[in-house]
Amino acid sequence: MGLRINDIVPNFIAETDQGQITFHDWIGDSWAILFSHPKDHTPVCTTEFGAVAQLADEWAARNTKVIGLSVDGVEEHKDWKADIESFSGASASFPIIADENLAVSKQFDMLPADAYLPDGRTAADSASVRSVFIISPDKKVQLIMTYPMSVGRNFAEVLRALDGLQATFGQPIATPANWTTGQDVIVALTLNDDQAREKFGEIDVKLPYLRTTKHA
Repeated sequence: MGLRINDIVPNFIAETDQGQITFHDWIGDSWAILFSHPKDHTPVCTTEFGAVAQLADEWAARNTKVIGLSVDGVEEHKDWKADIESFSGASASFPIIADENLAVSKQFDMLPADAYLPDGRTAADSASVRSVFIISPDKKVQLIMTYPMSVGRNFAEVLRALDGLQATFGQPIATPANWTTGQDVIVALTLNDDQAREKFGEIDVKLPYLRTTKHA
């Protein structure tokens, strides 16, 4: 069975371009985003890493650590970062996991158990290693996105989803479609109208099962 939302993420030990990490210790009491890539020095992935680098201040403002993963080695990661920084004009200060043996990719259910990297491989051999995992401070998976090789990830959407997860974490609320910070939120059905008014004050009953309130 694959990794699912609310599962505790694997606590792996791995080498990165910034040294060895133990994943749970690295997360600490922060939120974390793991974003994976099938190969270094590939065009779409370079633009994606650049986008992550450009959002450094946004991640920090949300108490969120970001970490990349690619199935190449540490020295290749270091060399690739020069390209990423040149392209994006931003410092790529986050670590990149060197998942050469595919151990982490398999633990996160990005590849079949029998997957391997053949000699002369291309990115197509690890094409499904294009996922985003948002992880809460309790080390549980809160969101999973997986993209095809041909479509670059929208990190503005990753940021928006992170905002929604942090806003609703442990709270009896949800966010509607296209929600952004500052907009009204949906009151959970676990609260009746009286309970909702007691907790949130004014509520807007649009339908018996769709009630919104201001987000504090």
